[in-house]
Amino acid sequence: MADLYDYINWRGDLDFSKSPFNPVDNIIFSQLSYLPMDGIIPGPGERGSVSIAELAVRYRKKLDSGLVKENEDITILHAGDVLGAISTVPRYKNCRIFAYKNIVDLSQEKQFAAYCTIIDKKRSGREMLVVYRGTDMSLVGFKEDFNMSYKTSIPSQKEAAEYLDEMALLFNGPIIIAGHSKGGNLAVYASACCSKKTQTRICAIYSNDAPGFHRQFIESRGYKSICGRIHGYIPQSSLIGMLFEHGETPVVVKSTAAGAMQHLLNSWEVTYNDLETAGELTQQSILVDGIIRDWIEDIDEGHRQQFIEAIYRILVSTNAQTVFDLTADWKKTAVNIIANLRDLDIPTRNLIKKIIGNLFRTTGNILKKQYSIQYPGTVPVIYRRSRGEKERRPGKH
Repeated sequence: MADLYDYINWRGDLDFSKSPFNPVDNIIFSQLSYLPMDGIIPGPGERGSVSIAELAVRYRKKLDSGLVKENEDITILHAGDVLGAISTVPRYKNCRIFAYKNIVDLSQEKQFAAYCTIIDKKRSGREMLVVYRGTDMSLVGFKEDFNMSYKTSIPSQKEAAEYLDEMALLFNGPIIIAGHSKGGNLAVYASACCSKKTQTRICAIYSNDAPGFHRQFIESRGYKSICGRIHGYIPQSSLIGMLFEHGETPVVVKSTAAGAMQHLLNSWEVTYNDLETAGELTQQSILVDGIIRDWIEDIDEGHRQQFIEAIYRILVSTNAQTVFDLTADWKKTAVNIIANLRDLDIPTRNLIKKIIGNLFRTTGNILKKQYSIQYPGTVPVIYRRSRGEKERRPGKH
């Protein structure tokens, strides 16, 4: 059950000219995208780049100064661990990072971050890697993700395509695109929607447990032109990577974690230069995917938007900006949420109740169907206890 850290120990002495970029390198650089590089790496339009070895030194100073608190964000913590592991090994330490861009715009409901690096092949056949960050812990980041359920495109997707075209002007060789979670979605979107000149130079696109798109996007000419270059990966208990539509068939990989924690890249199992395949998804993942798909399809896009806007408005009214703000004092947060629910106008309140009720009903229907498949000829019955009557439960089958 080896992971990316084992891979770094095994292969870290081999530069990219001896062992080409592979799916494990992809998850390492995708994990690194969650590192807060503000003030460390030059932005787009700024000259210069920073080696991974130097990045580690500068990031340590930032940590020691208290400007970054890794214990408040698991994605930053894991990114810091990856940086520490790759900063001294020959394969990665000389790769130079540049054009770091990080935007959180509340007015546009946009959360976007990306960086570039040159895959060092001793100046022979070098490649540029463009990496997009997934959702951070900001509420606006999650809101933008939810907006995908009723919008054909979101602000960070358009930003991603523009960023890719801009970066392509800085480098003449082949381009690799990668990202995790929403970052994987951005990698695919940018590759499909960038200029044709940029698109011809893309040699591989890595999408790691990323949500999909509207059917309209999957059927677009841009997507079809790059579909064959997409390398999609999802863990056995994938949830995020099962959302919406995918034109490519992802590879299912093994993970050392359980349930939703399999979304974390450092839990994915690896071989000496590849990800360990699992063959098929767990029944739990398939079941949850069916529930979410049926639930979403039962709600028209207008009501989806109203529901998401109302929930987001309630959460923001607690003065929280991140998920951690919500959980720091959960009792106070709960009181504020309940109070704001009561202040909603009656139609919006009824809509929330209806949509949440639909979720429970959809879940019940799918579980009942699953039960009938497992136990043909039987019907699951839940009896409510009436006055003077003992509760009856179905027997074993």
